[in-house]
Amino acid sequence: MNILVLSGSNAGNKTRIATTLLKEKLETQYSTESIEYINLQDVTLPFSDGRNYMDYGGDATEVLTKVMAADVLFIGSPIFQASMPASLKNVFDLLPRNALEGKTVSMLITAGSDKHFLIPEYNYKPVLSYLKANIVPRYVFMLDTNFHDGALQGDDVHLRLDRLIDDTMVLARTYEEIRVKADAQFGF
Repeated sequence: MNILVLSGSNAGNKTRIATTLLKEKLETQYSTESIEYINLQDVTLPFSDGRNYMDYGGDATEVLTKVMAADVLFIGSPIFQASMPASLKNVFDLLPRNALEGKTVSMLITAGSDKHFLIPEYNYKPVLSYLKANIVPRYVFMLDTNFHDGALQGDDVHLRLDRLIDDTMVLARTYEEIRVKADAQFGF
């Protein structure tokens, strides 16, 4: 199974800290799986202008190809101005319409205020649904207070990350089993 962890912000460090920790947990628990990590701070992406995703070249083609090749996608994102950051929305805009079909997608969100805890429901999930993702219903919501001295603090948030990993992988494997059974009916 191809797993991709995407740190969806080109500013700050809390999302990077959280997604790096998630990647380390995945590598420990699922060492036999292919696990990749992309931090949008490390790549240069053009703004979407409607071209085919393969026509952009450079970092864009590499990032978009890895997203399209993933079976499981963990998206880390901060909330800026009660919405997803433009850098992450741009990744979604660069992808083809059905780019996440058959992929299991989960989210870990960082925010400065608990007043934004429903933003993933009203902002992220509709976009992921439009791209045909199998969305893990639960997500991990972390506040600035969960970070101290460059690390994610608190047993509760670590337990929630572990639960997110478990829920995501169970859902991904379940969808894969269903897909294999459905394909077997055709006898190809």
